[in-house]
Amino acid sequence: MKQSAHSFPARSREIPGSVAVRMPSANKLLRDACLATAGIAIGSLHAELVLYPKPGLVSLIDNGSHTDMDAGLFMRSLFSLRHYFVRAAHAGAADVPFGVLKELGIQAEQRMLAATGGINTHRGAIFSLGLLCAAAGYCHSHGLPLSESTLRTVLMRQWGAALEAHSMPPASGTSHGMRVAHLYGISGAREEGAKGFPAVFDIGVPQLRKTIAAGRSSYHAQIDALFALMAHMADTNIYHRGGPDGAVLARQAAQGYIALGGTAHPHWHDTALDSHRQFVSRGLSPGGAADMLAASWFVYQASLWME
Repeated sequence: MKQSAHSFPARSREIPGSVAVRMPSANKLLRDACLATAGIAIGSLHAELVLYPKPGLVSLIDNGSHTDMDAGLFMRSLFSLRHYFVRAAHAGAADVPFGVLKELGIQAEQRMLAATGGINTHRGAIFSLGLLCAAAGYCHSHGLPLSESTLRTVLMRQWGAALEAHSMPPASGTSHGMRVAHLYGISGAREEGAKGFPAVFDIGVPQLRKTIAAGRSSYHAQIDALFALMAHMADTNIYHRGGPDGAVLARQAAQGYIALGGTAHPHWHDTALDSHRQFVSRGLSPGGAADMLAASWFVYQASLWME
């Protein structure tokens, strides 16, 4: 894309502790917009953390199916990422190539692992929310609305080809998600990104809007969106922990919750809590769905900016 009449002139600028990118010249409106974008990203991850009940996942109430992490660890991880999302937004505003965003993500992952003692709390979110922050930054610097369709279009036009290449790692990929995706022939986070995050734009955000339009709260909307994502996603975290049988159980539990009407049902909380206990008993944790929930909440909140 070429710069529009709303874009800002750029100059070279080195971000401390990061890669050098072509940064927009000092402009308070743009700086504030990128800072606010990062705030939405952090807020979205925090909203996912405090949500409860959510099957098998860490919350303020319990550690779900995890023995190596708790809410305090997630908070330290969140704190380590606060500058990354600002940098990602500024990088997007500067029309950087995907390689720069990738390097920023690698550096953010290193800071996360340092903060958590080597435990992966937010690797998937670093990828998905980092890209969405970059897309939002591009929109800010080009005078584009932060609508769902615009964010998705920017993602694909600016970095789509590189994301597609990035989605084809070697079969011996190092992460659990990469190995599981290859073993079972399912889509992982990389494939989601290459397709413009269909789980976010086609499942998560529409469900958030549906529940809120029905007059229920953002809390109810996020619970419903999580179960909708679980019902439709092939979650590599579930496959890693439970294999195909675990994936079937998780999908059936989510579909059962949805069939009851979600949070519109008077006993939705008991149903969600029963699912949580069942997931914990089997060691299942839908971490991929949790990442897509945070990304969906980011897109929804960002779109309200322009309404």
